[in-house]
Amino acid sequence: MAHEAPLGAHVIDGGRVSFGVWAPDAERVEVEISPSPQGIVRHEMVRDRDGVWTAIVSASPGLLYRYRLNGEWGYPDPCSRSQPDGVHGPSQVVDPRAFGWSDAAWSGLDPKTLIIYELHVGTYTSDGTFDALIGELDELADLGVTALELMPVAEFPGLRNWGYDGAALFAPSSVYGGPDGLRRLVDAAHATGLGIILDVVYNHLGPEGNYLRNFADHYFTDRYKSQWDHAVNFDGENSRHVRDFFIENALMWVDEYHIDGFRLDATHNIFDASSKHILQELAEAVQERNAGERTAFVMAEDERNDLRLVLPRDQGGYGLDGLWVDDFHHSVHVMLTEEDRGFLGGYEGTAEEIARLLRVGYLYASPPDGPGEQPVGVAEQVPAEQLVYCLENHDQVGNRPEGRRLLHLVDLELFKAAVALLLHTPCTPLLFMGSEFASSAPFYFFTDYGDDLGDNVMEGRQRDFAGFWGPRDAQRFGMPDPQAEETFLQSKLDLTERAKPRHEAVYRLYRELLRIRREDPVLRDQHRWRLLAEAPAPALVAVERWSEDEERRLLLVNFGHATPFDLGEQAWMGGAAKLSWWPMISTAEEQFAGPGADMDALVLEGGRAVEMPSRSAVLWRADGA
Repeated sequence: MAHEAPLGAHVIDGGRVSFGVWAPDAERVEVEISPSPQGIVRHEMVRDRDGVWTAIVSASPGLLYRYRLNGEWGYPDPCSRSQPDGVHGPSQVVDPRAFGWSDAAWSGLDPKTLIIYELHVGTYTSDGTFDALIGELDELADLGVTALELMPVAEFPGLRNWGYDGAALFAPSSVYGGPDGLRRLVDAAHATGLGIILDVVYNHLGPEGNYLRNFADHYFTDRYKSQWDHAVNFDGENSRHVRDFFIENALMWVDEYHIDGFRLDATHNIFDASSKHILQELAEAVQERNAGERTAFVMAEDERNDLRLVLPRDQGGYGLDGLWVDDFHHSVHVMLTEEDRGFLGGYEGTAEEIARLLRVGYLYASPPDGPGEQPVGVAEQVPAEQLVYCLENHDQVGNRPEGRRLLHLVDLELFKAAVALLLHTPCTPLLFMGSEFASSAPFYFFTDYGDDLGDNVMEGRQRDFAGFWGPRDAQRFGMPDPQAEETFLQSKLDLTERAKPRHEAVYRLYRELLRIRREDPVLRDQHRWRLLAEAPAPALVAVERWSEDEERRLLLVNFGHATPFDLGEQAWMGGAAKLSWWPMISTAEEQFAGPGADMDALVLEGGRAVEMPSRSAVLWRADGA
């Protein structure tokens, strides 16, 4: 670190607190504490050569404070651990050592068995808090997921937000339950056998409540073009302090909250021409912090599919632990819905394209502008667990004007077939909350800004949608007002649906597919190169996988009408085509709300054709390998 004193408020022995803030252009800085027995008390801070101001004063956890710059009105601490009155209120002294952790036996997440479940804390339960989520942990563990990915929880303006407009990055949302609420959730999750991955936003801060510029203009730069106005300054003047600010944020979540991993939002909007990229430095810091103990993951969402992010450092990469690959979603989505506008325009949505994707890992090295871009492959050094696939996530659902989920766009049988494909791939699957029980709730974009900023949200969303859905689609679909509380309330899950017949059947399918993935000796091995994917018919995707000792599984996913499949005609299967194959599961079974499947009729043998049911997936195991 460039500075000697830690930034923020840190409780030290003897009823004292150390305060530190970086304000290189300020001529005078005071820490203002209230309430206190003497009322409001201001303490002069001392500046070091790097522009870090410090003071050690008598204080205790729970006290509120602000920093006064040049005698002006006080501002919240940029490294505040708690904002009980929101992003505009005073900061609060917190002692993380006071929490009684009980997770000493937690050994951390295994990347080879990772099943990620993305959720929004505010809409997952009716109460929308960390503590309310604790009551759902057993259910989620029983489902078969291994880690919860929380959409950003840093303090945001107002009472509701997706979290990507966070303004106090070190403070867990007071709306969700604040610092100890998050600690209770992580502690309980570890006791249940679940890890916690935190979605963090290091490419921008929200437009309301962001006071970083009041302390230093150096936090941002106009040298790069970002979709959020000015980019974060990771390589310009005084960028060392800016880099430290974000690295220390990640380390805080690991040290003070026992977080198991990070999903870095939109890293394609993080710009850095330094000799060591900030993403590499951040990953190194997190990984080195826990060397020999639990290691937190650092994974990136990057629309460029930039392999440097996950390649080993001795091969010129940054050494991150995972990469979100949107190509899987885009190709399958086009197949299922035939939507092909905007960012989907470069995808064919064919069985052949999906099979090629599964063979090589992804399709494009950057977002395609249209048909004709050359596909690329994934380097052999990238293992399956480092590639994260999904059928939908908060972006794909919430950035539709009407907030519709995939199951709201296609029929149930097609949806279930796609789920089987996702959970059969060796890559790490990500599930979006509610998909596992076919939730009827939409997931809208919602905010709670004040003043004129709130009035501009609808206009901005309509402008954003115009490039993809068309200029009148938002109105045609009746996009709700993001500022309206009802928009937020309609996005809440109805968890009682898990017990209702149609929803329960889909829930049962998810549990069974995840159980097979977890227990089957072939499917639990995430080996990308013991996989062969082909398209034996225009709407048919076949994925064969095998283990080191030659146990074999075959998944057929039929996105079209009933199709004959003759094992003996599949030259690509080689000797495996001569084996007998017995069905293990079909998405068409009545127990999964399907039309019914005659499993005996689905036995595969060379020279015998079977009728592959329409809009369904069937998984077989080989006999006689």
